[in-house]
Amino acid sequence: MNLPNIITALRIALIPLFVRVFFSSLEESLLYSILIFLLAGITDVLDGYIARRYDLITKWGQAMDPLADKLMQLTVLVCFTIKQFIPLWVIIIYGVKEILMIFGGILLYTRKNKTVLPANSYGKIATVIFYIAILAIAFNSKYGKLLMIIAILVALYAFVRYVVVGIKYAKKSPTSDISD
Repeated sequence: MNLPNIITALRIALIPLFVRVFFSSLEESLLYSILIFLLAGITDVLDGYIARRYDLITKWGQAMDPLADKLMQLTVLVCFTIKQFIPLWVIIIYGVKEILMIFGGILLYTRKNKTVLPANSYGKIATVIFYIAILAIAFNSKYGKLLMIIAILVALYAFVRYVVVGIKYAKKSPTSDISD
């Protein structure tokens, strides 16, 4: 376990803390939970920087870093849906996309020599837009819902790109154990 992986694990630990604070009776619960969300975003940038800068990239980190990000985003979107800050269709589209990404990632990892697809630039852009949209919605910006729609569209485009690359890897890589 290296420092970037520890930071990623910390980000995963922030998820239940976000939920607890978001639904707490604290007077500023939304503000405090958004600060936790921002801390998670900062740790995402930090662990990636440290891993690349000091050559500490691991398969675990490549798999868990995006999973930690997606779990945090999904958690925030579920919480926002429960409190009716965003419509239900946002979480349905985002959730289905992420479930498909997870299953595709598991298939590539387990059946194609532990292949982990790196994040693509569209996925990173979608993540940034999601963060901005969540902040805009939390602070009642009139652009929050528009930003959320843009984030969903960019995320769907990133998904299509992942599928194309994943299919190429699946066709190219020899299977490590074919039992089908």
